Parts: sequence; structure tokens; C-alpha cells
Amino acid sequence: MLNRSIAPDFSKIFTIDLPAHEVVRLPGEVDFVFLPGLQQEAFKLEVVFNAGKWHEPKPGLAHFAAVLLDKGTSGKSSKEIAELLDFYGAQLEISSGYDFVSISLYGLKKFVREIFAVFIDILSDPVFSEDELELQKKIFLQNLEVNEKKNSFLASRLIRKNIFGSAHPYGNSVEKGNAEAITPGDLKNYFQSTFSLCEIYLIGNIDAGLRQWLVDQLPVLGLKKTCAKKEFAAEAGVNIQRVDNPDSIQSSIRIGMRTINREHKDYFSMLLLNHLFGGYFGSRLMKNIREEKGLTYGIYSSLNPFRNDCLFSIGADVDKTNVELTITEIRKEIESLNVSQVSENELDIAKSHLLGSIQLEMANPFSTLDKIKTIRLHQLGEGYYKNLFHAIKSATPDGLQTVAQTYLNGESLYQVAVG
Repeated sequence: MLNRSIAPDFSKIFTIDLPAHEVVRLPGEVDFVFLPGLQQEAFKLEVVFNAGKWHEPKPGLAHFAAVLLDKGTSGKSSKEIAELLDFYGAQLEISSGYDFVSISLYGLKKFVREIFAVFIDILSDPVFSEDELELQKKIFLQNLEVNEKKNSFLASRLIRKNIFGSAHPYGNSVEKGNAEAITPGDLKNYFQSTFSLCEIYLIGNIDAGLRQWLVDQLPVLGLKKTCAKKEFAAEAGVNIQRVDNPDSIQSSIRIGMRTINREHKDYFSMLLLNHLFGGYFGSRLMKNIREEKGLTYGIYSSLNPFRNDCLFSIGADVDKTNVELTITEIRKEIESLNVSQVSENELDIAKSHLLGSIQLEMANPFSTLDKIKTIRLHQLGEGYYKNLFHAIKSATPDGLQTVAQTYLNGESLYQVAVG
């Protein structure tokens, strides 16, 4: 009989095995990636384009082209598209990022053929009407006006600008003048010349016959994978910037710099170092600046890997009278990682939390597909996550200190405080 007064033995099991997926090479060297595994009668079809901010000739085109894709085709109005998707219980999700534009279709397997026709129409024949563009401009400008009154929004925008430069895709922002200047012709030209397919992903309980039907239909998109790579040079801006807001009692602090990207041999160690430093609730920044000093409700650090670069950033909101003290304490924690080795216990806790959080991210098939997508879009190799787990589990205090000394130099950091 089970004795419930005795706790079961505790054991840490950290492994990661991405499920097998199928890849079909379509015309134009575009890959169709299929992941089975959903028990429900639903599916997700995602089309990824090389059409994010990195590829736009002027700020704002990627955003407005993406939001207008489902706002009318030559055969259907925005209202008709919305009603059709709603009738079949389907949903569109459109995301415009720094490197890619992604369009995802969620629906029920029994209606694949019906809603796929609408999906293809949206991806191949958007009209970018002037009326819809003007409506989306108004929405964007209203949101921009609200956001520009937020210290956190302005600080995040300025730190990217100062690190990468205002002409760099990772550093520029869509300003009011950029949005107002965009025309339907700009969007049509951008869509026709720049929206090149990268990959197509499908997850669901889809039988072989229906899968083949989809494969046969996809060439309607005019499959053509563009391999040309644009280059941009980062142009450093202001190293330390303060923006005063007399009406605010708080300031938003952003500190950051460019750092190594996913494909670098030391990236896994840098990921662990960031986690220990400011990546979770038990991190050094949280213990010092929140728990001990009481300077903020929350403070974080993060690695933001793009396709062509990576941003290391630290963020917190503090009383405006405590800005300098907070920055001083942040720098002390950076210096500590450089001059002293972390304890085995602190390192073990950070390892367990980071590995556990990665495993938790794979709690459902959709997030598992996101891992596969990350590997493929960034060309990281099939063993990427196994290598990540091995590197983190085998990390040592000495090795982590070397990484801090190499990549976490306080003198290279940019600072912005708004408030």
C-alpha cells in the first residue's frame, strides 16, 4: 500500500528529443515541413516569407503589408473574408517581425479544402486598397500616440537605435511620417518584389491523401525561394542617453549591447550566464535590485537573437531619483561575474530552471513545431537543442566566468533612461 506520508524520490531528468517530421521539397526549392501529433481534429498551416523589417526598402512597409493581407482581394472584401473564416471556425494569425513575415491558418481538418482556398487567395491576390490602408494607418497612429507617452516604449526604441543605428532594420522604428507616406502602390510593389517564400509548415492529424492534396495546391503561390542576402552595418549612436519627463515619477532604464548569436560556439554558455544574471525570478538582478534594495518591482535581462545579429538587454522601471543607483548596482553585478566564480549551488539552480523552462516550452505540439521552425529558419542543425542541453548541463563556474569576461563587458554597454 502506498505510504503517502513519504515523499517520492526526487530526480532531475533533462533530455530533449524533437519528434520526427517530414520534409517535402516543393518547386522553387521551398520546403514543406509536416509534423504529425495532434490528437484533435485541428490543424495549423503556416507560411513564412523572407519579408520582415530586414527586407523592407523603407520603414513601415513590412508592418502594413502584413496587416493588410487579409483586408481584401480582387474577389473578396475584408468583410467577406472574415465572414468565411468565421463560418468555418477558422482563424488567421499574421506576424510581421524583424526577419520574417509569418501567416498562420488554424482550422478544423474537415474544412481544410474550403478554407485553404481563402488562404491561398489572401496570400496570392491582396489588393491593398486605399480605404483599408487609411483605416490601418489611423489605428497605427493612435496606438503610436499612446505608446509614445510610455517611458518603457521610448526607452526600448532608443536603446535599439543607439546600438544598431537609425538606418539599420534592427534599430529603426516606424515613425508618424513613415506611416503617413506609405501608399497602396508602395505595398503592392513591396509584396510583389519582396515577399519570397521561405518555408511552409503544417501540423495536425492529417492523413497522407489530404497532405498530398495540399502539396499539389501550394504551387499556386508561385513558389520561388530567394537566397539573396542584404547586408547592413550597425552604426553606434549615443552611449549614454537621458530623456527627462517632468510629468513622470518613474524612469524606464534600458541597458544593452550587441552580442554573439545562436550559431556561435559560446552562445549556449551566454544563454546560461544571462539566465543566472537576470533571466528568471531567482536571478542576481532580482535578488539585489528588487529583494535587497527594493528599487523596482521587476528587473530582467535577455538575449534577443535575430537572424543576423543578437541583442543583449537589461530593463527595469524605477523611481526617477534611483536611476543612477540602479545602474551602479547593475554594473556591480556585471563586475562580480567577471571577477568571481559563481558557486556550484547557484549554478545548479540556474541550470535546472533554464532547462526546465525549455522543456516546458515543448508542452504542446504547436510549441514543439516552433522549435523545429527555429532550427530550420536559422540553419542551426538538427542536433541544436541536444547540444544546448549538453552544454548547459556540463557548464562549470570557471567556464561561465570566462564567458562573462569575454562577452559581458560593462564598458561596452549602452544606457538609456526615460522619465
